[in-house]
Amino acid sequence: MSISALNSALLELLAIHPSLASEDYVNNKQQFHLYHLLTEQRHPKTQNLSRLIAENTAAGLRALLSVDEDIAQQLNVIVHNPETLKQLNCASASIQQALLGGQRIYYYGTGSTGRLAATLESGLWRPFWQKLEKLAFWPKLEKRLPHIKNRVKGEITGADRTLISSLEGFEDSQLIGQLQLQENHISEDDVVIAMTEGGETSAVIGCILAAAEQHKTHTCEHLFFVYNNPDEVLLPFDRSRMVLEHPKINKINLATGPQAISGSTRMQATTIGLYVMGAVLQDAVYRVLQTCLTADELASSGFDESFTLKSQLLQFTQIQKTLYQLADKLAPWVEKEANTYQKFGHSYYFAGRGLLCVFVDVTERSPTFRLPPLDKKSTEKKSWIEIWSPAKSQSEAWDMLLRRQFKGLDAGFYKKLFSELADRYLREVALHSLDDAGDEQQFHYDLSAQEQRLRHLFPSPNDLGVMFLFGDEEITPIFQQWLNKFSFTKTPVIIFSLAAPESDFSGDNLMHIHLNISKRDPFDLYLTIALKMVLNAVSSATMAKIGRIVGNTMTNVQPSNLKLIGRATYLIQQHVNNVLQNAKWPKHSNISAITFAEANAVLFSAKDFLEQQGSATESAEVAVSIIRILEALKKSENISWEQAILVLKAQGLENYLNAFMLVSSEYAKFKPK
Repeated sequence: MSISALNSALLELLAIHPSLASEDYVNNKQQFHLYHLLTEQRHPKTQNLSRLIAENTAAGLRALLSVDEDIAQQLNVIVHNPETLKQLNCASASIQQALLGGQRIYYYGTGSTGRLAATLESGLWRPFWQKLEKLAFWPKLEKRLPHIKNRVKGEITGADRTLISSLEGFEDSQLIGQLQLQENHISEDDVVIAMTEGGETSAVIGCILAAAEQHKTHTCEHLFFVYNNPDEVLLPFDRSRMVLEHPKINKINLATGPQAISGSTRMQATTIGLYVMGAVLQDAVYRVLQTCLTADELASSGFDESFTLKSQLLQFTQIQKTLYQLADKLAPWVEKEANTYQKFGHSYYFAGRGLLCVFVDVTERSPTFRLPPLDKKSTEKKSWIEIWSPAKSQSEAWDMLLRRQFKGLDAGFYKKLFSELADRYLREVALHSLDDAGDEQQFHYDLSAQEQRLRHLFPSPNDLGVMFLFGDEEITPIFQQWLNKFSFTKTPVIIFSLAAPESDFSGDNLMHIHLNISKRDPFDLYLTIALKMVLNAVSSATMAKIGRIVGNTMTNVQPSNLKLIGRATYLIQQHVNNVLQNAKWPKHSNISAITFAEANAVLFSAKDFLEQQGSATESAEVAVSIIRILEALKKSENISWEQAILVLKAQGLENYLNAFMLVSSEYAKFKPK
């Protein structure tokens, strides 16, 4: 139902009239009101994360890492569930058939699952074949499996530019998923695996439906839809139901429950997705290699006779337990990084073999915690983190990250059809975003350690350096050159080694954290997933430590698409109503709860104000909206956005809400109306 300032006491008090965009969202975009999804709920193990981590960093980390037990439990269920295991074996068989028949495997996702798709190709697939290229039997293998390195494509909605940061309007349209399938020349004989954490992402659904349309027969064995919410929660959404009930599409449900940070599907949802899809891909390659390599050659490739899909899935439990025991050693890292940002310093991350994992976690922090995205070469330095690699040039750094050439969107292919989108919002933002999605975007970012960039690296004592050593990675002179920059200024440096030998680096400013993953696999899936989980936990704990999380809610989320607008609206409604229903709330107003529509009107007003002020990256719409509403109700008078921002800056949202003595049980009571 539409609302206006005339029939809303709250909006009348705030002198806010719902904008056209807000009314459109409330009345016409209900299919994007997704706060009922399981992945959007609050996990009981981290309900009070922000308070817990303020008192004890290691305890907060243990709470975060304990949520990954949900993944281990779900994988155990899969292994012992014949029907689910059959689906995974079916995916493996389809991949095997495609590889032996000269077809391709196309992974497609949006946001976190898009980066998951890129990791499958550039983090697992390509490095494996590049290792095999150096072995004596490679010519025989290449003859049997021609162009094998290029037979897997991991695509993100919006192409490679959106690996850096999202481009508004793309993921909310089914059209772009369809068009990217066409631009990548995916045929009806190729395997298509479309992945969406929520199970409702429009672009991903557009991709898999377009793939299904290519097939003339009633059934198809090589189309897969991978998602992380229960079917019964998704079926009310028209676009999800079209896939779940489609006879040509195989469904793989990997739901584990709520995320450690509510709604942050970059965590458990993509962890299980990456792990399971990586295990399936590795299983398929093993079966294919058995047809063309000897036992000794298979062993040289990293495979042994005990290798099975089941054994891979069960290995996750040991990885999770190992990481959980690392919490005490990770705590100083969190404290040092939090201290860096509180003193307005910067972090510098240096990675070689683990570069893609590091890149993904850093770029995903931006929308999750409202951090400035990676800096362009020619702009003022605003990003909190710089990423460095051992590459000696800008182009070499992209090659090291992607293991292939950077690929953007061809504007000429997309522009005309984007112009025909019926929805005005989607049409305008997609056309605007298209300008920033081309091949030329690669030249705006430098991840290398080329001489000129190193020459201008001047870390201060308030900064932090973190170096990642992955597997058997060798310590090259360029690693040492980078470290020397931090030794000179006594800037603290953390060396995080993942299965690599203990480093022989020494210095008063160095701290070494070693993670030993004893069991290895040919694709280095175990190391990759371990590094991902460590980075997810450390980055989330750091943001909680500096007040970018309240409880375990994403109160600094950047509402840059329709799903995130819904999440932001729900967070405003949830936190405000928790306060209004608390016994400590001074009830000066007859308003005891606010509606979703009212919260949305305030959110859009906040968005407009912050964009006009040019402070959209400095103040979070959710936090400032909560404070403005509560301050106005408490004082029974209109409070301006400027006044609300001053309160937010002076107290912070966590401290402001703590004044009303909110407890976790009260959060659990609230249900959206």
